[in-house]
Amino acid sequence: MKRMASPSSVWDILEVGAALDPDAAAIGSEHPVDYRALVHTVTLLASALRGEGIGPGDRVALMEHNTPFFLVWTFACAGVGAVLVPLNYRLAAPELHGVLADSGAKMLAASRRLSELADSASDGLELIQVRIGSVEGPNQPVSHPLGFALDPGAARDFAPHVSEPDDVAHLYYTSGTTGQPKGVPLTHRNVTAHAQAAVTELDFASDDVWGHIAPMFHLADAWATLAMTLAGGCHTFLPEFNAAAALTIFEDAGVTVTNLVPTMLQRMLAAAPEMGFDGGSLRLVLSGGAPIAPATVAAVLDIFRCEYVQTYGLTETSPYLTLGILEPHHRKESAERQLARRSRTGRPFETVELNVVDKNGESVPLDDRTVGEIIARGSTITPGYWNRPEETDKAFKNGWFHTGDLATIDADGWVNIVDRKKDMILSGGENVYSIEVENALYGHPGVLECAAFGAPSDEWGEEVCAAIVLRAGVENSEALEHELREHCATRLARYKLPRRIVFMQDLPKTGSGKIAKRLLR
Repeated sequence: MKRMASPSSVWDILEVGAALDPDAAAIGSEHPVDYRALVHTVTLLASALRGEGIGPGDRVALMEHNTPFFLVWTFACAGVGAVLVPLNYRLAAPELHGVLADSGAKMLAASRRLSELADSASDGLELIQVRIGSVEGPNQPVSHPLGFALDPGAARDFAPHVSEPDDVAHLYYTSGTTGQPKGVPLTHRNVTAHAQAAVTELDFASDDVWGHIAPMFHLADAWATLAMTLAGGCHTFLPEFNAAAALTIFEDAGVTVTNLVPTMLQRMLAAAPEMGFDGGSLRLVLSGGAPIAPATVAAVLDIFRCEYVQTYGLTETSPYLTLGILEPHHRKESAERQLARRSRTGRPFETVELNVVDKNGESVPLDDRTVGEIIARGSTITPGYWNRPEETDKAFKNGWFHTGDLATIDADGWVNIVDRKKDMILSGGENVYSIEVENALYGHPGVLECAAFGAPSDEWGEEVCAAIVLRAGVENSEALEHELREHCATRLARYKLPRRIVFMQDLPKTGSGKIAKRLLR
């Protein structure tokens, strides 16, 4: 296959990546799958989809764990011009039913392990039902990824659909932290521009091994399905998250780079010393989906012994808006200043123009103190919400996407998120940003996970509350509550201290692994 100068569609990404070295491992396991075999399998599946009547613009919903099948279906849908609709299988059947109905899905492909959920979610809907064959392990060779026989000769005659840049490639549904999930369409232009920029920004290469640890149905990980393929790198998969299993995958598969949400990272850092994990082949760990505490960043550098980059983005932005990549002059600063810089949200991603504005839409001063809302525009931002013109009009103003995230910005153009608008706590007339309370709590050695949120108060309007998961061996008590407040008092003003602390075995999470503060409230 002839190498293209620049991909303009998801299918192009597969062809470009495979052309770099067709014999290179695309899927890592004891029995690796090379790029030649991956393209062949994808082509067989795309041909079968076309035979089932799936064509340009049709929505194909996919309900699957992190397996090679997810990779195959992503590119096969692109091959026929279909729109991939990844489903969060952690949602309840009625919620998934709503997503299927809203998307107008023509086909539902689901893992055999999720058959019962798929049947309930699609009850009453006219869909082509497909059950994806199971695999014995997380990295077994891909075979028969459709619920019926594939014609071995179909690949010879298959001609992929040529998608236009503004055609919709993927339709994601937001995790629902603020309520009912809404559809976010991403075009071929959006996702290919993001993939190309990610390869450049993060120095992806053909000898990289990506660990699919965060859920592939979410953009915390899904973007790398494209970016790592474009670089001709190798994919390895963990079907469902478990800290020990993730560290084992890192060690056994030689993972060099991955992206983790902070809750996953916290669990893995806690498990690493006991397992004797010292970073293995890791060269880079990315973290996104939620802000991260400086104490966690320090632990990554110390325990994983690799580079760390803070990321920020949304489903609507493909996802990255910023990366916290240190410039050469930053590396000449003290270790303390470098840690503070690594813990910040970062500077704009290659594809976007970003600004921080006040309530009147005016740019805030570049003083790293004045808080405003992050707005952005660029080639990787969704054209609008699926079937929701009013929501689109509300989020997009004069060509700028309004994120709903509050941040400061410094003279170098680095932003630092202080909170989501909806998560800011107004206590006694003062703004309290939940992230600063959480960062203070994470500095205590007994805290594994935490979330700060506001609760109604007759006296203060809202009072600061904290839900905390303690590390193994640490017991909750009144004495510990007092100790935590005193710990925070050395870092925060008194009015920001949590007035109520609740100890929990686990915190409620969204499908991507982010803490669901809406449920805590």
